Amino acid sequence: MNRRARKISYLVVLILFSLMVSACSDPIITENDNQLNTKSPENVNKVNLKFTYWGSPDEKKAIEEAAARFTKRYPWISVETIQLPGSEYNTKLITMAAANDLPDTGYMNGDLGDAWAKQNRFINLFDMFNQDADIKRDDYLDNIWYQQSPDYAWGVSTAGESFGLFYRKDLLASAGVETPPTKAENAWTWEQFVENAKKLTIDKNGHNAAHPDFDPKQIKQYGVTFETWNEPINNFIFSNGGDWLTEDGKEFALNDPKATDAIQKLADLINVHHVAPSPLTAKSLPAMNVALQSGITAMAIGGQWMNLDLGNAKVNYDIGVLPKLKKSLTVGVSGATVIFKESKHPEEAWLLFKWMSNPENAIELYSSGLWMPTMKKWYTDPDLIARWVDANPAAHPPGFKEAMMLQFLHNSVPGSMYYLKNLAKINSIVFSGLDIVWMGQMNAQDAMNGISREIKPFIQGRYDRK
Repeated sequence: MNRRARKISYLVVLILFSLMVSACSDPIITENDNQLNTKSPENVNKVNLKFTYWGSPDEKKAIEEAAARFTKRYPWISVETIQLPGSEYNTKLITMAAANDLPDTGYMNGDLGDAWAKQNRFINLFDMFNQDADIKRDDYLDNIWYQQSPDYAWGVSTAGESFGLFYRKDLLASAGVETPPTKAENAWTWEQFVENAKKLTIDKNGHNAAHPDFDPKQIKQYGVTFETWNEPINNFIFSNGGDWLTEDGKEFALNDPKATDAIQKLADLINVHHVAPSPLTAKSLPAMNVALQSGITAMAIGGQWMNLDLGNAKVNYDIGVLPKLKKSLTVGVSGATVIFKESKHPEEAWLLFKWMSNPENAIELYSSGLWMPTMKKWYTDPDLIARWVDANPAAHPPGFKEAMMLQFLHNSVPGSMYYLKNLAKINSIVFSGLDIVWMGQMNAQDAMNGISREIKPFIQGRYDRK
């Protein structure tokens, strides 16, 4: 059946089912799905789709409910939602591919996605947008596309996700530290940030890290904690004007002083200022959101998904913009959602893709604090903002709108996973080489100089979005 004929059959069924499903209308899927009716519902072929994803129990519940609402809207399409462990997601998908049992649509990690996109295993999402009269590529944010050329996007961010400076309001107040600014133009300088982190780092004798008798081997409360995978540290590399590769994509750039200075500043939080735990120490501590909740740390450089757990736990917290080096920004980061070329039902998969990307259909994922939208209007329309931000103040504290939502809208840059070719190999080499920096055994400049020689054969360039 050609595309026009298939659309005609869909539209026939929607009119005949309109009385049954009118309460479940989807604001994205409208005009195209309600015209030109020639077939009866008895003649519509049933379609079964598979959707794979990772995530928490809350995410599982919201995904399953969204899929159920989709089937109610399109009764001839059933959806099997398959949750896979995040740590095993790539392995499971590779196994499914070997068995010719890939899903129709679902989540995708950037490293495997980059490799499979080169093998032409995904439908070009830009083509799907170009053929759809009811939704446009411009409806979405600019920094969310996994694309390998200006005309080819193999995936789109599953959610809007970025970073901010989370903090315990009561701990800052007791230390006499003013709350972090929420606007980019007022962001703390690095020096201000370090000074405040010292006041918030307390040893077992009650001395802070600025006190001459402070004992860095007996810390009971850290001033700040951060993670050392690529996107958290990219916030500061990019803020300082650094990058992973040169602009032409031919040379390694993390050994440029703009990048090494940012990396060294982060390492100094651990080894010089003693205000943050080392990665080794962090392994013995609870997860970052729990460390903040329990007072093991007063501040945390974390992703907006922390709002879910902090909101559920009713933590007395808020959010400021990250400290800046040269420019205030936040890095956008998210796994991708894709449509697999192996799908036998690409048009139905596109309907499901649109459905799942619309906050209207899984609002709990957004109001809970787990996700932010990928569609622009959900950041600019007060009524829509109220539905996901104002609906749950516990997971969206007072600083959220300026420090996270608007910072992401106006001052975000895509993480290196969106543009770096040969992502998996380069990440592996860089982060293995950075371990000695975090442990204080080598400075960032020497470590990156060494890595530059090792990594040179694996540099394949960067994807041009222009």
